[in-house]
Amino acid sequence: MRYVEVGGARMSVIGLGTWQFGSREWGYGSEYAERDAVDITQRALDLGINLLDTAEIYAFGRSERIVGRAIKDRRTDAFVATKVFPIFPLAPIVEQRARASAARLGVDQIDLYQVHWPNPVVPLATTMQGMAHLVEKGTVRHVGVSNFGLGQWKSAERMLGGPVLTNQVQYSLVTRKPERDLLPYAAAEGRVVIAYSPLAQGFLSGRYDGTNTPGGVRAGNAMFLPGNIEKAKPLLDALRAVAAAHDATPAQIALAWVIRRPNVVAIPGASSVAQLEKNVAAAEIELTDDEDARLTETSDAFNPTTGLNAVPHLLRARLRR
Repeated sequence: MRYVEVGGARMSVIGLGTWQFGSREWGYGSEYAERDAVDITQRALDLGINLLDTAEIYAFGRSERIVGRAIKDRRTDAFVATKVFPIFPLAPIVEQRARASAARLGVDQIDLYQVHWPNPVVPLATTMQGMAHLVEKGTVRHVGVSNFGLGQWKSAERMLGGPVLTNQVQYSLVTRKPERDLLPYAAAEGRVVIAYSPLAQGFLSGRYDGTNTPGGVRAGNAMFLPGNIEKAKPLLDALRAVAAAHDATPAQIALAWVIRRPNVVAIPGASSVAQLEKNVAAAEIELTDDEDARLTETSDAFNPTTGLNAVPHLLRARLRR
């Protein structure tokens, strides 16, 4: 496993996203939550993954509890990241909810505490005041944000009075917006971009052809519309070709492309220990400059139907089910 080391933190380039732990919307069931999720987390630690990302909103705290059970006897192996959901994120509320998250996780200190989304109403200053108090008290080691633009990220740092070490954003071969300013900022200033949905919820695995779309929370993902899968054929073909050259899978190549960027780590989820092990192996794949350029160029040419334009297509797809 490789690691990114900045600001006194050391994070594995491949982490483990745990939104699906205990969350009904993923459709994995109770056995997954009670047994498989713990096995996946412990195997991740065995393989050198230390970045475990969760949030209080994931299954309303159940994900945190599952992570806590998994790391109970292995606290020093884990870099635990969680998030405060920003409903009325006034300073005292942020502090209270951090303590609640730490209790569910069974830890004395949260390694990385992130603001899950910007709040358009509550001033960011009071949220960061709460974060600063948590760092002063030792409840939190590092502060991060999630889904913040560059201006918001810089504002958070000014209001905190110190580094906001990470910004967790959607980033993959089909979601490239963070390259405009977030990735350059992280590389220049010693910060980290944490890429969530680095496989676009499995879209980049190459498993779907428009007739076998996923269910659960992914049923509403416009990427899986047949038209978008057809548009993505050159990109998926490029992933398959590069994968063949490395005796790898398209998903592994998509992950390798993401973590090739400076100061970027990825937090794919895993439905099984086997899938986790494949994700971990992506950290050892060394893409050539030509392979990277081919993937980037085919990604540049991909223009999916998203946003409001995708709504009619999604409604029609739902009616057909």
